[in-house]
Amino acid sequence: MKNTRYCSASSKPINASLLGIAGLASMVSLSACQQTPDYNYLTGETMGTSYHISYQLPDNADEAAIQASIDERLKQINDSMSTYQSDSTISKFNRLNKNTPITIDADFSRVLDVSKIVYEQSGGAFDPTVMPLVETWGFGSTMTVERLQSPPTALEIAQAKALVDFESIIKKDQTVSKTKDGVELDFSAVAKGYGVDVIADVLREDYQIRNYMVEIGGEISTSGVNNLQQPWQIAIDAPIEGSTVSERQTISAIRQPKNTASQMHLATSGNYRNSVIFDSKRYSHTIDPTTGKPIAGGAPSVTVAADSVALADAWATALTAMPYHKALDVAKAQNLAAMFVVLADDIKTDRSESNVSDNVSDDNIDDWQVVQTPAMQALRADKKP
Repeated sequence: MKNTRYCSASSKPINASLLGIAGLASMVSLSACQQTPDYNYLTGETMGTSYHISYQLPDNADEAAIQASIDERLKQINDSMSTYQSDSTISKFNRLNKNTPITIDADFSRVLDVSKIVYEQSGGAFDPTVMPLVETWGFGSTMTVERLQSPPTALEIAQAKALVDFESIIKKDQTVSKTKDGVELDFSAVAKGYGVDVIADVLREDYQIRNYMVEIGGEISTSGVNNLQQPWQIAIDAPIEGSTVSERQTISAIRQPKNTASQMHLATSGNYRNSVIFDSKRYSHTIDPTTGKPIAGGAPSVTVAADSVALADAWATALTAMPYHKALDVAKAQNLAAMFVVLADDIKTDRSESNVSDNVSDDNIDDWQVVQTPAMQALRADKKP
């Protein structure tokens, strides 16, 4: 689950950290702060989590109409892509036999397009058909050493991998179908980011609001300035396992570019809340679709900035589904603005191939290091890469 805390009415940075696999419920802790009269604050429930929005009120604003517009769009997204709703478009699709098309809406189509882009560019590390492997390993909201002690057999993994097949998803015009029975879609690793994009579009296009921050389950879009007329700032927490909201420690921050017309789209993904150490290796709950096995040696926390929050969300998930050094190479090759928070030993060696050092612990902020791609360095320096 994801954990975000922020306060637009002060100079304190917003803290964003992913506490578990995308798609699970999030817990959001709000700093106690007071909004100035010209900024409004909205909150609500969506996608199994909550949303939080702070925006500058336009003249003669109809706050109720803004809230209603936001809730209506989020309802449309849930009706399209919620796997918890049996009558949603995605649930209906998942029950269909092969070669049976179903009409999809524009939201579904856009999310499918984003998923395909990241699937192809990540070499399959991001795959919205991965759920059969997650279920085979028993890694839902928690992960246990017992499962690694008695892992699925090679046959069970192979049977699950046979249903992980994004290539079998066929989009044609306004329909989607599959060429293999049993293949299902799950957009939980991208839908929240897309939801943030949608709300931001409502504010900008429908109500001409330019100064805002939108957050759903830890995915964030900012625009313009906060109510102190300062650029929004997102602070990244150190991925300290077992830390509570009050114990969390900021290790870095990303400030929106100073151009007041600019926007910033961020997503943070991580493995440290749902991971275990087995045979001196740390394994996460995240499954690598290309191997069919849990990730060992993955970055505990990855933050991505992209052209949309949906794209950032998908890429953050993809990079946590790879060993750290591979993820860093892919992020550089794709010119991604990515920030990795890793233990000091991870920078020197691939911990998936070595023992965990006795001299480094994951509960001491001094043992964590921030590694950035050139594109992220340029973003934080407010320069073009």
